[in-house]
Amino acid sequence: MKPLLAFLTLAAVVSLPPTQTDLDNAFARFWSAKDPNAAAKAATDVVKTGATFQDVYARLQKGRTYNSNVPTGIVQGRRGGLAGELGYALEIPGSYDPGRKYQVRIQLHGGVGRAANATRRPAGIGRLAGAEQIYVLPQAWNDAPWWSDVQLENLRAILDLVKRTYNVDENRVVVSGVSDGGTGAYYVAMRDPTPYASFLPLNGFLLVLASDSVGVVGDLFPGNLRNRAFFVVNGGRDPLYPTSAVEPSLEQLRKGGVQMVYKPQPEAGHDTSWWPQVKDAFEDFVREHPRNPLPDRLTWETSDTRAWGRMHWLVLDSIGSRPNEPQEPADQVFRHRSRSGRIALERNGNAVEVTSRGVEEFTLLLSPAQFDLSQPVKVTTNGRVAFEQRVEKSVATLMKWAARDNDRTMLFGAEVKVRVR
Repeated sequence: MKPLLAFLTLAAVVSLPPTQTDLDNAFARFWSAKDPNAAAKAATDVVKTGATFQDVYARLQKGRTYNSNVPTGIVQGRRGGLAGELGYALEIPGSYDPGRKYQVRIQLHGGVGRAANATRRPAGIGRLAGAEQIYVLPQAWNDAPWWSDVQLENLRAILDLVKRTYNVDENRVVVSGVSDGGTGAYYVAMRDPTPYASFLPLNGFLLVLASDSVGVVGDLFPGNLRNRAFFVVNGGRDPLYPTSAVEPSLEQLRKGGVQMVYKPQPEAGHDTSWWPQVKDAFEDFVREHPRNPLPDRLTWETSDTRAWGRMHWLVLDSIGSRPNEPQEPADQVFRHRSRSGRIALERNGNAVEVTSRGVEEFTLLLSPAQFDLSQPVKVTTNGRVAFEQRVEKSVATLMKWAARDNDRTMLFGAEVKVRVR
């Protein structure tokens, strides 16, 4: 073979390293994706470039470049869903600066028993304004109350849309609400707390969710509230949820390990006339309780692994009892209709201690910011070593979870799947 022909043949079969332009273009498509599904498709382009794990990880940590030419003030939006059109409003500071990360408050309104055609378009945060931040004001009604999967998915989707346009501090996103909205905040905390730093229910009542009349679908586990901090306000003269009715359940939560600041208003009714006196304490609480995106301790219980099996870097994959496994005592307040699985875990370096009940299989998502992925990872489940070896960092895994989470502070480069025996 002639030398030039041999060179051309060899060049045709050798995989050339990716160029900076290839990676730039792939990430441009990833950052401009309109939602997690589109981001997942664009993520494959990043993987195909053959870029190194460290290059991709650094870009994900840095995040997208935000545009300064975006709508501010009151921004109305709508998105489709199984319950029909889900309206919402954003209130963006007029001085919005794309170079700064913004705190976000998701504010849930009361009165969700109304029909869809009786709901009003939200017009901003109004009298409940606090520190400068981005406000998200979604809508709910009788067919799409806050305590439904439709709304859990809706809040996730709206937050994702906001993060694709505005520079959000992922670890300072909170959920607050008044009346039914306050009750809804408890529901979100029990089912899908991962994106949120804290919950601030105002004039709400946890035990409303235990009533058959409100039509909660799926089982609720108050123990899940231990994963977040709470700022609670109730009125002493509230005809619906007076402090005398609410406080016994709050005390039970405290005894169960839930972090809580409680600000009773003895003379208040079912209103927020106390806001001017409470506002500073409310915003101080938000500032002092950022989310830890990679907590070393987690507790999670669910009976629906398909929809709500995940808590940060823990994913419950399947539920099933082991032989001679003790049964959990029946919940005296929340009736459970389905079998559940529960895991409590604690990380110490590269070692994870897991205690489980009713779990057949789970997955741990490993972040380079939390684990030394150059060393073996050890997982002990119910006193037995279930996994002990090194794991390979994967760009495909990194991009898969980055597409789903859209979160610069919660990136996962490897997965460990564990079968409970």
